[in-house]
Amino acid sequence: MVEIDQLLLAWPQTYMNRSGYAARCLAERHGLEVTDLLIVYDEVALPLGRLRMRSRGGPGGHRGMESVIANLKSDRVARLRLGIGAPDGAKPDDDLSDYVLEPFRADEREAAEGMIERAADACLAWWRDGVEPAMNEFNRE
Repeated sequence: MVEIDQLLLAWPQTYMNRSGYAARCLAERHGLEVTDLLIVYDEVALPLGRLRMRSRGGPGGHRGMESVIANLKSDRVARLRLGIGAPDGAKPDDDLSDYVLEPFRADEREAAEGMIERAADACLAWWRDGVEPAMNEFNRE
């Protein structure tokens, strides 16, 4: 069991494309640096169940991450992407908002639940050990 001294979890109550404002307010209010944050979000570009952690980078077409980078004025924010896959036949410019908001199908639930458990472990590893060790452990298929 991991002993946690201090860890702040936040779930923005804004629209996804305004989540950067929430992240900036959280960082300012608690005196956090960009490198103190881990942004966790769903990703249609990854297959269902796949995790991908990075220490920095661009938004990769994700409007929420675009907002985070713009509001924090840095791409040095760590992120953990949770693969939800894209619907069959989806094109890169398709509006997938209905798809990402609907519940997982019955045949997807086991994979989704396993991914969520691994994502929680990945978040704790990031907090306890840092981004590089967490990446090495959880970016594998």
